[in-house]
Amino acid sequence: MNILSTSSPGQRKLLVSAGMSWLFDAMDVGIISFIVAALTVAWGLTPEQVGWLTSINSIGMAVGAALAGILADRYGRKAVLLSTLLIFSLATGLSALATSFAVLCLLRFIAGFGLGGELPVASTLVSESMPASDRGRAVVLLESFWAGGWILAALIAYFVIPKYGWQAAFIIGAVPALYAVYLRKAISDSPRHLANRTKETPSFARNLASIWTKEHRKSTVTLWVLWFTVVFSYYGMFLWLPTVMVMKGFSLIKSFEYVLIMTLAQLPGYFTAAYFIERYGRKFVLVSYLSMTALSALWFGNAGSLASLLTAGILLSFFNLGAWGGLYAYTPELYPTRIRSTGAGMAASCGRVGGIVAPLLVGLLVKNGVSLAWIFSMFFIVILIGVLAVAFFGQETRNLELAD
Repeated sequence: MNILSTSSPGQRKLLVSAGMSWLFDAMDVGIISFIVAALTVAWGLTPEQVGWLTSINSIGMAVGAALAGILADRYGRKAVLLSTLLIFSLATGLSALATSFAVLCLLRFIAGFGLGGELPVASTLVSESMPASDRGRAVVLLESFWAGGWILAALIAYFVIPKYGWQAAFIIGAVPALYAVYLRKAISDSPRHLANRTKETPSFARNLASIWTKEHRKSTVTLWVLWFTVVFSYYGMFLWLPTVMVMKGFSLIKSFEYVLIMTLAQLPGYFTAAYFIERYGRKFVLVSYLSMTALSALWFGNAGSLASLLTAGILLSFFNLGAWGGLYAYTPELYPTRIRSTGAGMAASCGRVGGIVAPLLVGLLVKNGVSLAWIFSMFFIVILIGVLAVAFFGQETRNLELAD
């Protein structure tokens, strides 16, 4: 049965093609969490250095998301998507040559710039290219490729890093540069963007000002709060997950194995969200899945046995990544075509600030002896703030045609 009931073969090809770039993006983000765990042993990294190495990636993502969103509204979704894909894959490959912590941080910033730029642009491209009845489901399915990337990262960590070292994992991360060559001919730009571009060329300043006009201000504030809380909790929890498992007394190999098991739960999380998002709406998925993410975080932080830890981790992956699918489906629908990529990019950029702060904060808390139970209780509270923002101030957009 075709899960995208009204889309054409070309639209489905676009979804898969953009999804593969999304998979490579996730693989890069995921692999750094495992590499950090390995470098902690190999280089003797302190908790503060672990926090900085994971946060520097998010600093690059914040800058990349903001600039790529603006550039995509001016120069097109496809051109910016290809450029960002090349940037992060080449920087990742060069990371294998890093011989010092400072050099590795610089290369991770550049890689983060490309990573952060690709995601909002890809989701905007897919959102604008799909019929209204399939749009939300299509974007969630696009986001489901993220789980594939994390699973691939976990497999690389489990089979490659212990045998060939962390450098080999970075070299594998350069493969997407070759995929960009295929994408150049495989996908077309958004028809909505092309149609809108013939009317007038937007200026950077005007697009930035437009997302703060009276018409869009409420949506912008809601999205910025929502993105910050989701990204803060995700990067604070998941980038530290392999290291947390080591802190709980498991070996590096066992930690990678258990994180892989948890990561597998991301796929059914996405697929159930894809089903519910067209049946019950974007707000339903965001509120319900984020609420369950908060409860799972609380459970994970207080888990006292391996069975309890794995169950909580599986639920955390299931609901958190399902919520991400809803977030990417929801965001582009709140803006008209001429400022859609700018609005989505700036919201993602604000979210990346949370991705910068969270790993650093966790590192600081761990250094000062704060228990994992208290740390994950913090994530519980932050996620609830996002739930309240979308529940009380978010606009439902299900099955609405995108504004011109």
